[in-house]
Amino acid sequence: MNALNLYHQTTMECSKLITQRYSTSFSLGIRTMDVKFHKPIYGIYGFVRFADEIVDTFHHQDKEFLLHKFRQDTYEAIKLEFSLNPVLHAFQMVVHMYGITVDLIDAFLDSMAMDLDFSTYSDSKYKEYIYGSAEVVGLMCLKVFCEGDQETYEKLKAPACKLGSAFQKVNFLRDIKSDYEERGRVYFPGVDYLTFDQKTKQAIERDIQKDFDEACIGITQLPSGAKMGVKIAYLYYHNLFTKIKRLKPQTITAKRVRIPNIKKLSMLMGMYFGTKLGFE
Repeated sequence: MNALNLYHQTTMECSKLITQRYSTSFSLGIRTMDVKFHKPIYGIYGFVRFADEIVDTFHHQDKEFLLHKFRQDTYEAIKLEFSLNPVLHAFQMVVHMYGITVDLIDAFLDSMAMDLDFSTYSDSKYKEYIYGSAEVVGLMCLKVFCEGDQETYEKLKAPACKLGSAFQKVNFLRDIKSDYEERGRVYFPGVDYLTFDQKTKQAIERDIQKDFDEACIGITQLPSGAKMGVKIAYLYYHNLFTKIKRLKPQTITAKRVRIPNIKKLSMLMGMYFGTKLGFE
């Protein structure tokens, strides 16, 4: 292996490590995909994870400056097809290899910037944020899964967006306490955290269920090498959603709801062996 290829490989391994450290469920899902998809999906996750950390975690730093620099460095990495930032180098390789378009990257980074400026969201800003923070990430992954097949990509764009939307809205419900208490944010339009009640919660849940229902159609039509991994992610989030639906509003505003790692592993094993035996 020459020195440049070693650098390419090392940067991808950095993104893999980030994925494993930050998301057990996402890591489990990737493992069930065809091996050819592992590195590019790790590359996408590393990029979006670190951008998210800038706005959500690094409170002791000038987050606006960091995000602006991250954006500039991202575009420079894509232009030069190189970066000394291993996360951005891995990401730019994925961008060029799979034709990820700049409009998707712009929308994602714009949504991260919104987290610096907004504490409450109007309906239009809520939709814009969900598109940029979640739906376009699904579209980036879909670009990888379709491997240049534009016809399949166009056919699956809408359900991929719905799946990303469902995942993000479940995250909003799960994290409603920390988003409000630690970051001063309420994502759901017109919702007052202090008077969050069952009627409001059920209205949000109906909207999420609609997204899940529309996303299901696309999962069945995904390329075979990606289908199981995406279904694992779907099952994880749907199980989390089901758990949240059973809880009172006062419970989810008091603590973060979780799916234990042992249950995540059980879901993975069930899907894997079910597919191998022809049950899925």
